[in-house]
Amino acid sequence: MMALLDLPYQTIDLDMANGAHKASSFLAMSPFGQVPAIDDNGVTLCDSNAILIYLVKSYPTNYDWLPDTPEAAAEVQRWLSVAAGEIAHGPSAARLVTVFNAPLDHERAKAAAHRLFAVMEQTLKVRDFLAGSAITIADVAGYSYIAHAPEGGVSLDGYPSIRAWLKRIESQERFVGMARTPLPEGV
Repeated sequence: MMALLDLPYQTIDLDMANGAHKASSFLAMSPFGQVPAIDDNGVTLCDSNAILIYLVKSYPTNYDWLPDTPEAAAEVQRWLSVAAGEIAHGPSAARLVTVFNAPLDHERAKAAAHRLFAVMEQTLKVRDFLAGSAITIADVAGYSYIAHAPEGGVSLDGYPSIRAWLKRIESQERFVGMARTPLPEGV
């Protein structure tokens, strides 16, 4: 989101495998030890969705990333909730298993991902973006774990509308994607 807003930023990699996200210095910023977290000139926030809202409200542009009308705002919020729920428990969880050996039920996560993708596919057959005809923070919130679902063993082959949506997001000026994670052989 910061790249899309053309904001300068510095990323800091955490050695999560060795518990850097549980260090007291990081917990001061992110009490649950979750990433991402930001420090914006003393304003510290964690939670992806909270950060997205903060950024678009703090750094307004001539583009409406978070519409104000009740119906449009509710539609964006619905997809932010999906990002925190169905996406987190589906494609994100499946990726955690294959990339980080997380002790989660991989088959359950993959099944949840396909249930989610069936709904998304129908939504994206009739509109270009999750919350309507234009990109919003709802799309930014959902993009990464959907784009990286194959890393979790969840194919996007049967979802042409989702694949087209990913391409529309990737075509945005200043788009910066998450690096692909090399997978172990056989995954």
